[in-house]
Amino acid sequence: MLRGTSTTLRILAHSIRHIGTPFSTSAVAALAQPNAALDLDPTLKALLQDIDISLTSHKHVVAKRPPRELEPVAIEYPEEAKDAENFVEDHSERSEHRKSPAARFGSQKIGAVVMPTELQKSITALIDASDKVQLHSDATRLFFHESEGWDHSYDVKYRSRKQGARHSDRDGTAFASVVLPAHYSAICAVLHHVKHRLGSQWNVQHVIDWGSGAGSGLWASTNTFQKPTSASEEPRLSTSNIFTYLGIDKRDGLVAIGKRLLRDTDLGALSATWQRSFREDDKIKRSEGLDTLALSAFMLSTLQTPLARKKFVKELWESGAHTIVLIDHKTKAGFQNIAEAREYLLEMGRKELNDPETSDWPVRGAHVVAPCPHDGACPLYSGKSVSLVCGFSQRLQRPSFVRLTKHAREGHEDIEYSYIAIQRGPRPSIVGEGISTQVSSVGRVGAVGREEAEQIRLKEERVTKELVLDADHVETRHEAEATDHIPLEILPAENSEEVEAALRNEAFHWPRLVFPPLKKSGHIIIDACTAEGKIMRITIPKSQGKQPFYDARKSSWGDIFPHPPKNRPQEKFQSTREGGSRGDDIGKRAKGRDRTKGEKRYSKVEEALKERKMASRRDRAVQKEHSALLAER
Repeated sequence: MLRGTSTTLRILAHSIRHIGTPFSTSAVAALAQPNAALDLDPTLKALLQDIDISLTSHKHVVAKRPPRELEPVAIEYPEEAKDAENFVEDHSERSEHRKSPAARFGSQKIGAVVMPTELQKSITALIDASDKVQLHSDATRLFFHESEGWDHSYDVKYRSRKQGARHSDRDGTAFASVVLPAHYSAICAVLHHVKHRLGSQWNVQHVIDWGSGAGSGLWASTNTFQKPTSASEEPRLSTSNIFTYLGIDKRDGLVAIGKRLLRDTDLGALSATWQRSFREDDKIKRSEGLDTLALSAFMLSTLQTPLARKKFVKELWESGAHTIVLIDHKTKAGFQNIAEAREYLLEMGRKELNDPETSDWPVRGAHVVAPCPHDGACPLYSGKSVSLVCGFSQRLQRPSFVRLTKHAREGHEDIEYSYIAIQRGPRPSIVGEGISTQVSSVGRVGAVGREEAEQIRLKEERVTKELVLDADHVETRHEAEATDHIPLEILPAENSEEVEAALRNEAFHWPRLVFPPLKKSGHIIIDACTAEGKIMRITIPKSQGKQPFYDARKSSWGDIFPHPPKNRPQEKFQSTREGGSRGDDIGKRAKGRDRTKGEKRYSKVEEALKERKMASRRDRAVQKEHSALLAER
């Protein structure tokens, strides 16, 4: 009986599902009129609908075969296809906004850098005019090391000036085809981040570039600071907001290549000049240096002595530029150079604040824009030795000429760098000091937080309806709870200018991830440099809330994290001697470091059991051989 009823319901469900649509069989299609719609009871329709859903979700239902690759597919219903595309776009946009506005502000990055078309054409034309075999040989000789692979530092030395002059053109071509794209991507990443942190008020129109080389800083700055254009229009030199560019470099071969790359390019209103040294008449007044950027990328490593580097940094400070950006390689030597330059620049800023003769100056002092959230001593630099390096990584989408010159198969490469961005004037302050006073309700809730709040509201509403029987009282109680439960931080618009300005001001005190986060299912561990000038291990558990946990899980190396920790963070110390000391687990998960003396280790117990088992086998084998010998006698 039950089996027959089930079969009948299946037939009825199938007929209801196809009401109003022609059947596909030829026999039914031959009829003059389609079948009339069945007039069923609403309760029976609901039952049939439930059965229909269970049948379609059954594991034995055969799905349509997806089209193979490159197989043409005809779209029969364009309106439905358009609706599906809109749904995909809405879903992707919703996924992007699941993070809170504060977390999005702290994690906004440039992504993979793609070189501009103008620069690619110029370098390709330069390579076409050279010997390809000799170019690869020069690139391998200059930038390839058997132990380290491809390097992006240029410190070649020749026995005489004549030999250097003969190789200058070839070295410049190899530099442009191997190193310039990597340097361009690192400079773009730093300038983009500083521009994002400072906002539209940072309007750069003049650039002074120490160690300009073949013009990597020129192309990166002009493509970063563009006039307002459409989103589809590619950045060009002619549409740049930069009016003057001054490159300072003594390497004549690289400067000649940099000028050749601009030969067939429309510069627009840009005036680009090079010279061998920074002169006295090139200095800018403090009041006129707000729109000037002092840039130096990968130049500190080429200076051999600490005195030369100190003199070089002092020259940048005395140039009058309002913003100073220094970039070097992410090596122990490169990070040490950046840390020493940072300390020296901040020291000169403090001297200005304490000097009574400078009290009438319009701008005094200095503060760090990025990456540090403080102006104190660097916690990873002790002044003597460096065991941990504060640096970041940027990915470059390799152009075809880079792959051909390097004989590389990968379509991308990563360049690691250390940097410091310092601006004149005091650090923007907020009410109070320290992490505990930085808790704000602005921009801390995204889609995940709103979903959690809605779930809590619905749960409380169900509980209220179960406990309260009076209908009028239920409605009044529900309206009051719905108004009081939703936090004020959810109500304002997330993309308003006021919220962005508040986040930009607060971000100067947010901790920055100096190592990749350690992600587990129940908690996220973050090693970050905090506003107190310390390396702190911050743990964000699931119990802190869905939004902070989601933002922590989606965070990455180099982000600034807005949420304060639920529990007290743990301070980490850098190793100061060989063999390690407390805190040498910074940036990685400690394994067995908190084990007290005398505590048993199960790995040793397991090894002892294995050894005992093997010994017993050997003893049994010896006894067996001894018994066999006795039996033979």
